[in-house]
Amino acid sequence: QVQLVESGGGLVQAGGSLSLSCAASALTFSYYAMGWFRQAPGKEREFVSAHGRSGGTTYYTDSVKGRFTISRDNARKMVYLQMNSLKPEDTAVYFCAASINGCSGYGCYRPSTYDSWGQGTQVTVSS
Repeated sequence: QVQLVESGGGLVQAGGSLSLSCAASALTFSYYAMGWFRQAPGKEREFVSAHGRSGGTTYYTDSVKGRFTISRDNARKMVYLQMNSLKPEDTAVYFCAASINGCSGYGCYRPSTYDSWGQGTQVTVSS
């Protein structure tokens, strides 16, 4: 497994932006598919976005398409989630996840695809 540490969460007004970062400890970071999930109080963890292995496809849940952008920096072993036009319904704890086996298609959307998880960072969007 790889250690993942998220940062960048906070409180923002609706319409604002936040940038989340996830630092990974993996020696072969470029081999991992990376994902972002979120969990709101009383709700199940849900998929937000994923980036396949280096050069791979990006994926987004419909509710964030056009507002969120996932990116990765393999040299720094980092993955980012730029969140724009935030809405109160985006309020949740955001988790970074890694899959040593990569992912493709709908597999990238499933939490069970990922074998390492960060501790999460709180994002709160006020109306």
